Amino acid sequence: MLSRVVVVVSAVLAVALAGHQLIPALGGFTPVMESLLPWLGWIVPLLLAVALVARSRAAALTALVPGVVWAAMFGSTLFRSPPGGPHDLAVGTVNVGVRNSASGEAVRAIAKELDLLAAQELTSGGPAAKQLNKMFRYRYPVSTVGLWSRYPISDTKPLDLGMGWPRGLRAVVSTPKGKVTVYVMHLASARPGATTSRDASLAQARKLIDADPSKRILLLGDLNTATTDRGMRGLTPPLTDAQSTAGKGFGFTWPSEFPVTRPDHILFRGMTATEAGVAPATGSDHRAAVASLRL
Repeated sequence: MLSRVVVVVSAVLAVALAGHQLIPALGGFTPVMESLLPWLGWIVPLLLAVALVARSRAAALTALVPGVVWAAMFGSTLFRSPPGGPHDLAVGTVNVGVRNSASGEAVRAIAKELDLLAAQELTSGGPAAKQLNKMFRYRYPVSTVGLWSRYPISDTKPLDLGMGWPRGLRAVVSTPKGKVTVYVMHLASARPGATTSRDASLAQARKLIDADPSKRILLLGDLNTATTDRGMRGLTPPLTDAQSTAGKGFGFTWPSEFPVTRPDHILFRGMTATEAGVAPATGSDHRAAVASLRL
């Protein structure tokens, strides 16, 4: 009986891993499951343990199948080495937490090595905005999001991502190596069975990117969409994920105490990522995403 359970669960797990994008959204439940996709690998050792108890070689071999599928999907993520080398722009994004009284301390630690920092869940005149205003010469805050830069900002525009009020922005940053069009976005939330608003804001984000002729584009923000969520197919491509190309590991950012998924992203076009990772954000339920880019 135990060996039969192992065989059935192993088959279901292997199919779920390899074919998750073919599974219907089921009212939004599947995309949320996809957010936790890398963690499904922990089921494999449990299956092997049960197969050992059942003393079934066939069950043990079957349990290895989803392990092989998982390794094919995510093994390179764990052992990838960042390209490294010189960079021209150090960037980051952080959801500071709307109720975070220590947000000023959080952004001070994150921003000290950066040229650009995007922030979400800002409060007008709050500690995060005040601290960043001291650290950066140029800034463009819009509602609850903002961009701070060591280089001049121009051509600024607030963006409504389909939520009825601005929760995004577009700006052009003039770096010593040329102009970069920067988007900062905080997309609608996604919960099990409730991804409609998030999906609509994702579609609006894709529409904006598709219509932008800029040579270099940088998208920073809390997209409320995990790297493994099918929704990311709307943005990668046409953009490239910095963590997926230049980071080591999954780069999970939420929740901060024990991150299990990555809703915070640095996506780009027309540049090369040399390094990517995460940084702690004091008091926030998110960690920050950071990356170095070569123009």
